[in-house]
Amino acid sequence: MKKKKQQPENSERWLLTYSDLITLLMVLFVILYASSNVDKNKYKQISTSFQQAFSIGGGKNINSSDGEAIENKIVTEESKVVTEEEKLEEVKAQVDKVIEGSELKGNISTSIQERGLIISFTDNVFFNSGDATIKEDYKKKLASISKVLNNIDNYIRVEGHTDSVAINTEKFHSNWQLSSVRAANVVEFLITDGKVEANRLSSVGYGECRPTQSNNTEEGKSANRRVDILILNSKFNKSEKAK
Repeated sequence: MKKKKQQPENSERWLLTYSDLITLLMVLFVILYASSNVDKNKYKQISTSFQQAFSIGGGKNINSSDGEAIENKIVTEESKVVTEEEKLEEVKAQVDKVIEGSELKGNISTSIQERGLIISFTDNVFFNSGDATIKEDYKKKLASISKVLNNIDNYIRVEGHTDSVAINTEKFHSNWQLSSVRAANVVEFLITDGKVEANRLSSVGYGECRPTQSNNTEEGKSANRRVDILILNSKFNKSEKAK
């Protein structure tokens, strides 16, 4: 019986394994290189978007388009916040410049809070004690502030405040009335003389209920008697727009 002739082993089979290994290594290096060039902020945003997507969906899978939409929304909202902060800082600088070049200095302060930019006037700047009529001498000063307000599109709320001393006169029988009428008169002036769009304005009176300092001292009472022009942060637009 003849023995079958044994086929010689293929000595080049190892090249296939070697080429596969080289290909995998190349892919690995490409991934590592790409990862090293990922922007950290972008990576964080992508990570956050996936976390929110999986938590919102109640365990449901999402496709890539959903993930991209969520990521884009996060990036857009973050950009809006930065832009809004920069805008309010710019408006504050403009108002401060107006104040610096006038006799209003020392009677008006500006500050940026979460709800927006607050331009705070002590009550004696525009009003006589117990009165809500804007002084003629200071109307031009208020008009100069309105020029700055016309350079932005934010909603504006004028807020009236008093100290804790009760008022009861023929014109006003409470601090609520006095603070409300003062705020309303400022709004009317901004519309008629300042040419600020009426649909961007609102007024409210808080009486003595929102003091910034203690009413136990004359200095504190003086600080609490004020009118604030609040330039609202744009993130609150939905609460101001008509339904």
